Amino acid sequence: MERNAVDKPEDASLLKVLGNWDVLALGFGAMIGFGWVVLTGDWIGSAGTLGAVLAMTAGGVIMGVVGLTYAELTAAMPKAGGEHNFLLRGMGPRWSFIGSWGIVGGYVTIVMFEAVALPRTALYLFPGLNQVPLWEVAGSQVYLTWALVGAIAAVVITTINILGVKFASVAQTFVVVLLLVIGLMLVVGSFTGGSTNNMEPLFTGGTTGFFAVLVVVPFLFVGFDVIPQSAEEVNIPARQIGRLVVIAVLLASIWYVMTILTTSSAMSAAELGEADIATADAFGAMFSSDFMSKLLIAGGIAGILTSWNSLLLGASRLMYSMARSGMLPAWFGKLHPKFRTPINALLFIGGLSVVAPFLGEAMLGWLVDSGSPSIVIAYLLVAVVFVVLRRREPLMDRPLRVGGKGNGGLLIGGAAVVLCIGLLSLYLPGMPAFLDVPPWILFGVWWALGAFFLLRIPTRITPGEDAEHRLLDALKERRALATGSSSR
Repeated sequence: MERNAVDKPEDASLLKVLGNWDVLALGFGAMIGFGWVVLTGDWIGSAGTLGAVLAMTAGGVIMGVVGLTYAELTAAMPKAGGEHNFLLRGMGPRWSFIGSWGIVGGYVTIVMFEAVALPRTALYLFPGLNQVPLWEVAGSQVYLTWALVGAIAAVVITTINILGVKFASVAQTFVVVLLLVIGLMLVVGSFTGGSTNNMEPLFTGGTTGFFAVLVVVPFLFVGFDVIPQSAEEVNIPARQIGRLVVIAVLLASIWYVMTILTTSSAMSAAELGEADIATADAFGAMFSSDFMSKLLIAGGIAGILTSWNSLLLGASRLMYSMARSGMLPAWFGKLHPKFRTPINALLFIGGLSVVAPFLGEAMLGWLVDSGSPSIVIAYLLVAVVFVVLRRREPLMDRPLRVGGKGNGGLLIGGAAVVLCIGLLSLYLPGMPAFLDVPPWILFGVWWALGAFFLLRIPTRITPGEDAEHRLLDALKERRALATGSSSR
């Protein structure tokens, strides 16, 4: 008989094997996905070079403030699941579920996005990849060979994660190093083959252009929160885990600003607007070499793999934690007997990423748009619970206390709340990021499924340090009553 999640055994624990660099590579790599390769030209076209830089810097500041709240809470509660634990202690199980479900939804959509982005990128390197037509989705023809590239990669990355978090982190480190080499070459190429004249116009589009860049921030920066998800597998001091959250956000901000400046220096705005993949074409123009364009695409593939690997790891740990608390079926809480990884959660998310490429290229935009609001909802709740815990539990053990012991921390938390509300408002009708119908459908389906699980969580459990234990006890009591009723 399968063990139920509420009978959580004490020996069913994750392995503490990750060091400083492993954690930083996971967080930074998760944020540097595919967007910097294909979207940079659009950012420059929408806001101009400096307009795009200012919008991205503003986005980095927003994520940095939110990251500070994560840093303190992660250091205080270094357990797998991140948001799940913060909200459970500060706001109770139902709010914990909502925040956790939001971030899982964001992670899953981006994992599926990367499974579609990989064959899209491979097509740039291998123009003859489209063979054996299958069907059309939203006007996009799906080819068997194209879809198999993403599906096979999904099987490989899922397998890597099943084999152990340390194995996955080694693979992550290798790919992040390749990505950093590509970034260094972008900077060198900009100085040797770029021109500041190409950066004109510096500003365009006014506030509309600025917000057109700002709305992609949740999608671009999601991933620093993978660090809290893997906190239970980290073998470094809790205070250092929190610091690495902020460092990862800072590095990602520098990366995106660097990409905008180097790309705009290589080609004029008009040329970038006509480019197939702007950053790759710009890289080739810097060195007057088609080979260098293809090398940049290799960097894009590296970004896909780092983001994919990190977010698969984060999503599986969060689903494992939710199952461990009884919020999700026990099946998601099963660990591999040898590798101590949440195998069923990995198989579930990996299965979705295998299917995604067969839905075609149209899924790229839908997945990004449907996942971003869920991510911001989770960030908003974390900012709120940061303030709640600062006021309710001022003596709580906080190895890393942002803003000091005075009101500085409350100011940071309040700022994070306001900034997240501002980001969320951009998705409302009439605003720049208002979603089309297909993304709203995906968003609605995800939250409808979440509502099914949410309504099964007892309402009488109050917040507190032992909220998880009281939730498990309540679920055991409910199960015992149900078993007694059925036996009669």
